[in-house]
Amino acid sequence: MNGGKLDPTAAPALPDPQSEAANLERTWRDPPGWRGWICAINHKTISRRFMLTTFAFFVMGGILALLMRLQLAQPSSTLIGPRLYNQLFTMHGTTMMFMFAVPVMQAVAIYLVPLMIGARSVAFPRMNAFAYWIFLFGGVMLYAAFFAGSGPDGGWFAYVPLTTAQFSSGKGIDFWAQMITFTELSGLMEAIVIITTILKMRAPGMSLNRMPLFAWAMLVTSFMVLFAMPAIMLASTALITDRLVSTQFYTTDNGGDALLWQHLFWFFGHPEVYFIFIPPLGFISTIIPTFARRPVVGYAAMVLSLIATGFLAFGLWVHHMFATNLPELGKTFFTAASLAIALPSAVQIFCWIATLWTGRLNFKTPLLFVLAFFFILVLGGLTGLMLASVPLDIQLHDTFFVVAHLHYVLLGGGVFPLFGAFYYWFPKFTGKMLNERLGRWNFWLFFIGFNVTFFPMHWLGMHGMPRRVYTYPAKMGWGDMNMAATIGAFLIALSVLLFIINVVRSCRKGVQAAADPWGAGTLEWSMPSPPPACNFDRVPVVHGQYPLWQPGGTPSHVRGLSDIQREVLITSIADAVPDHRLSLPSSSPWPFISALAVTVLFIGSIFTPWAVVWAAIPVAAATTIWFWPKRSTTALHNKSEVRP
Repeated sequence: MNGGKLDPTAAPALPDPQSEAANLERTWRDPPGWRGWICAINHKTISRRFMLTTFAFFVMGGILALLMRLQLAQPSSTLIGPRLYNQLFTMHGTTMMFMFAVPVMQAVAIYLVPLMIGARSVAFPRMNAFAYWIFLFGGVMLYAAFFAGSGPDGGWFAYVPLTTAQFSSGKGIDFWAQMITFTELSGLMEAIVIITTILKMRAPGMSLNRMPLFAWAMLVTSFMVLFAMPAIMLASTALITDRLVSTQFYTTDNGGDALLWQHLFWFFGHPEVYFIFIPPLGFISTIIPTFARRPVVGYAAMVLSLIATGFLAFGLWVHHMFATNLPELGKTFFTAASLAIALPSAVQIFCWIATLWTGRLNFKTPLLFVLAFFFILVLGGLTGLMLASVPLDIQLHDTFFVVAHLHYVLLGGGVFPLFGAFYYWFPKFTGKMLNERLGRWNFWLFFIGFNVTFFPMHWLGMHGMPRRVYTYPAKMGWGDMNMAATIGAFLIALSVLLFIINVVRSCRKGVQAAADPWGAGTLEWSMPSPPPACNFDRVPVVHGQYPLWQPGGTPSHVRGLSDIQREVLITSIADAVPDHRLSLPSSSPWPFISALAVTVLFIGSIFTPWAVVWAAIPVAAATTIWFWPKRSTTALHNKSEVRP
């Protein structure tokens, strides 16, 4: 290595592996004790926190759903009043869409992507930590407002003019709008981290045509996030300024446009469905080859399908607006786009079926969740094609048919593969195996409960039951189907409870996992379970799409990275040719402190515009100290750059 450049022909003296591993562990691990809670920046630590936090929000959202199902189980129920019910369905949808479904996919990616591509860390590790704290503080803010009686009540889509100050008094909608800023800021930063990590930190030899399909899925998703999330941040900022400082973005009497909100929201909202859907496609494309014991069929077709799905997702937003007064000719184009986006997904399904058909199947719990995904996604996709038809959509708009479709696509297309992914990678996360018997109970209860809950909603919607009603008269004949849906919801809750018991039990006294308990072929299984702090003692060199299935079974390695500072290898975008070394920053409390300062600014601005001015001072101070160069770090970096 010369001046930070890698020389593949150099043959440096071999260091003592044991001392090198010990040095790497000291260098890359998080600080011990309470300082580790504040200062940690290791991507695995941040990812575990993200996963636990998002799953806690998932449980909270599920409890809210159970309360709604109890209210709707019988006609003319008085268990929950209309105001609280409005808050419940708003908080449920907001939690699942903004605080669980998208962040949990990014959380899993932050853990797995560096391991899959042979990197020691993510790019921008401090920004990764900052994104977690911002996400956490935003979620806590919204639930604190809810429990204090100021929860939002305008739906997770917050349509104007119902959410303007004229029709929605109090601070509930203001907290909702600022929660959008919190979570979308976090999501944008995570997208930048993932894109940079994938494009510039892959192991030597891992060209784009050798990259794991999960990494491809996250790359496509992250680019979609960059283009879509600014729309909802702009929309929510315009809403809160309308409410707090009397701007007129959505006030039609003063030149604003109420439909502007729907355009901005759904320009984000429909791609968001694919933020949730595309990462699970990557889960499935990783799980199926392992349990079919063969490489995936049609790798190039799978990659092109992911890219096509991401591209087409931005041309569908108006199919949420067919009931508005838009030109009929324009609606036909969005109908065509809504039908066209089914084609890339169909290509992937056929590739998966071909892989399963020609493989030797090992029916473990992760594969069961994947197989259930096929059944549920096809049903959800078919109802999506039905709703792409303008005349039928107008009849079914805002009925329980749409609720059923939404859950079949999002729960079926997102949560089933996510459970499969948890069972598949849990050994890598914790070093322990989940109990297979409890896993099968978890699967069957979830599968049965899901269909018992949401399939009757198709019938309810076809028979005219509208969404977002807190009660209904017995003469409508909706009681039996609603009771069935409520029973199914409790089966889902029992299934999730079994999953939690399985996780806790396995963490305490589960079977110790081997490095590669499934016989998989991707790089994350080449290291111990759980991985060391630095991921790889030596960065691997990749020669195929499934490095562990290549002849010899173990990839060769790059030598020369420092073991006394956090050095990573930077490679070229297309072919992953080694380019140079880069020193990453050490653990720091400033991402946490900066997130606190930003939180004060965001929450303060709900009550007074002057908070933006005065709270900007601590934000500027915290971020300045965060980025201020340290002499010791600079000297160590310069010393490393001239090492032979």
